[in-house]
Amino acid sequence: MKTKYIPFLLSSLLLLTFSSCKKSLDEANVNPNASETAQPEFLLTAAIKNTADTYWGTANNMNSSLLFVQHWAAIQYTDADRYILPNTSFQDLWTVGYSKSIVNLNQILKIAEANGNSNYKGVALVLRSWVFCLETDAYGDVPYTQAGDIATYLAPKYDSQKDVYLGLLNDLKTAQDALNPTGTAIRGDVIYANNIAKWKKFANALRLRIALRIADREPALAKEVFTSVQAEGANLISSNAENAQLTYKSSPNQNPVSNIFDTRNDHRISKTMVDRLKSLDDPRLPVYASKADSTQLYTGVPNGLLTGDAAALGLTRTSKPGAYFLAPAAPAVIISYAEVLFDRAEAAARGFTTENAADLYKQAVEASLAQYGISTTETNAYTAKPEVQYNAANYKKSIGDQKWIALFGQGLEAFAEWRRLDYPVLTPAVAGALNGKMPVRFIYPGTEQALNPEGYKAAVANQGADLLTTKLWFDVN
Repeated sequence: MKTKYIPFLLSSLLLLTFSSCKKSLDEANVNPNASETAQPEFLLTAAIKNTADTYWGTANNMNSSLLFVQHWAAIQYTDADRYILPNTSFQDLWTVGYSKSIVNLNQILKIAEANGNSNYKGVALVLRSWVFCLETDAYGDVPYTQAGDIATYLAPKYDSQKDVYLGLLNDLKTAQDALNPTGTAIRGDVIYANNIAKWKKFANALRLRIALRIADREPALAKEVFTSVQAEGANLISSNAENAQLTYKSSPNQNPVSNIFDTRNDHRISKTMVDRLKSLDDPRLPVYASKADSTQLYTGVPNGLLTGDAAALGLTRTSKPGAYFLAPAAPAVIISYAEVLFDRAEAAARGFTTENAADLYKQAVEASLAQYGISTTETNAYTAKPEVQYNAANYKKSIGDQKWIALFGQGLEAFAEWRRLDYPVLTPAVAGALNGKMPVRFIYPGTEQALNPEGYKAAVANQGADLLTTKLWFDVN
């Protein structure tokens, strides 16, 4: 009998020893001088910076969406410009969005609830809505209702794009109600420096953006959003000084575009953009593009050339982005006054409001030029051009063409609006790999197939094959 107890006693001793060691290690790894509770201001700053860097950065802007909408082109390593992209190319937006941005913002929401700070709640909901909007605009069906809570949902379900957009509209209405300019101040706000009135305008601007995302599918619901915003006093971004943007500093906190051009020389302005600005005698050309070093001419690069053909054009004979965009402190614009005016113009054209579409369109073009310091004289001459003036018979073309120009540098947003409005009409990459087609979505990161196979399979079954050419729910035409 004694021999039967020996293994049991040894096991018990080992278990007690392990437990004691584990407790000792846990205690040894606690910093007695540091708080174990995350501070909302640090979480907020991190969420803003991480998302803005990704939104304005290399993988999902310079090497994909800016190429797809032909703002930029590749002069070296042209595979991405030819639509030859593995699923790892689109991982940053997903990984940063979910594991850094949304997780941090969800934590802020918990802290805000515990501390009764409605302004942290409102700001977190606005930012989280922007992040989710980026995700669904790019991929389609994405985790939303179960996202960012790994302890509960290790493999969150994918929600349909329609449900994500409708959920975000509800979240932004909640944010609008929570934000109180006379309430408790917040810290860590590197967008508006605790100006809660401006956050309320940011929230409404996003509501208009998302309402137009659903406008071709759910026009009645889209109209309700515009009616609701107007009923609340039309509290909207009303000048370029109120643009939602992150203004960068010097290195190491410089703008991602500035950072990449410090060490690499892979990109140029697209010939499509340069030719369009030249044809309109658009005063934004010297802002958007630099003159080629050896010729002192504005020369764009055709999108999707073979590597040898692109190289033959010459690094010194083609135009880089303009000095404005290469500056370390250049802002990462999230939503601008010009965009809000274009959105209001479109809503009026669709009959969602009784505002004057032509007037708002003209104001939008003027706001975009003013954003880059274009003089009133040049602006008046530009807006007087017949090819620039509003065409009520084809509002999508007027707004789509000018919005495409105004969104220069905002690759993800420009990509979404080009798909939605179908203007400008773009020609596929010269040596594109999609049989004459253009990308209309991002493909899911390969990690999703391994880590969340059921969610991934359900998304593919609902919206179609996981291909660059599969249209998303909001992309009707």
